[in-house]
Amino acid sequence: MPQSHTARRRLLKLGAMLGTSLVLSTQFAGTAHAQAAATKVRFQLDWRFEGPAALFLLGEQKGYYKAEKLEVSIDAGNGSGNVVNRVASGTYDMGFADMSSVMEFYGNNPDAKNKPVAVMMVYNNTPAAILALKKSGIRAPKDLAGKRLGAPVFDAGRRAFPIFAKANGLQASSFNWQAMDPTLRETMLVRGDLDAITGFSFTSILNLNARGVKDEDIVVLPYPQFGVKLYGNAVIASEEFIRKNPEAVKAFLRAFSKSARDVIARPEEGIRALKARDGIIDEKLETRRLKLALDSVVRSPDARAEGFGRISKPRLSLMASQVADAFGTKGRINADALWTDAYLPGAAELDVLR
Repeated sequence: MPQSHTARRRLLKLGAMLGTSLVLSTQFAGTAHAQAAATKVRFQLDWRFEGPAALFLLGEQKGYYKAEKLEVSIDAGNGSGNVVNRVASGTYDMGFADMSSVMEFYGNNPDAKNKPVAVMMVYNNTPAAILALKKSGIRAPKDLAGKRLGAPVFDAGRRAFPIFAKANGLQASSFNWQAMDPTLRETMLVRGDLDAITGFSFTSILNLNARGVKDEDIVVLPYPQFGVKLYGNAVIASEEFIRKNPEAVKAFLRAFSKSARDVIARPEEGIRALKARDGIIDEKLETRRLKLALDSVVRSPDARAEGFGRISKPRLSLMASQVADAFGTKGRINADALWTDAYLPGAAELDVLR
């Protein structure tokens, strides 16, 4: 009997050990499966880690992408044109780029196998503007005649200037532009080498401030206020990534919508997330840049009318025609091919404009 009792205890102990092992094995397998299920998303911004990048970075810090089973890496960029090309090449899965650059790609690469597709509008209006100093005498578009204009050759405002000129009765061909590195644009204006420049308003205003120019001495002619209703930056994804990972695209846009909602409600919180990615930023400066961007292109009257993330198809089609003419693309641009709202979150999740 004692031997039988001892053997029974050994069997019970062995059974408990096997049970524990099975539970641990199951838990490990579940964890491994969860990790394997996370979809990697390589995402590139249009520019450096500046104020507007907080729209994306806060969601990363708060774990919104991770909660959607996404492993998102967000990299700084160096221009929308490069973002479009890198998404098309497969170097990045998704990105943030100006719609004019997306349209130009379509117009010049009709046979590309992996085109970028815009899946969510973020800057409902282009931030492009003409900026001058009051002492130049420029107050309205008509005052630009005979003036010296300058901007980097790839600047969105410079490239779209023929659209601005046509809308305001100017002859675009009569202007001689001076090109420069982006870092010299505002310096040349302050120095008097130029009478006016084009640039994103929320960038050039702050750059002029940094060079000692006060707000009251700056003249800003925003394209949207002078008859140019171009869209600005949108979230884009490659056709291949959309085809292989449609649910990941939806998940990314859900997470981003939450991130944008929080940044719009609390810009300072977004800047803290930005600071975590780039410790040398000037928080005060970038907070102002972010607020300028939110007010001018994210929460604009057009954005409120159309709804965050969405577009007006007639307006997009008109822009496609204007870009084809202004940029001299090889072919016409089919707006329906480069935009889809099929992956947008529901109306409640897109209600972020407070």
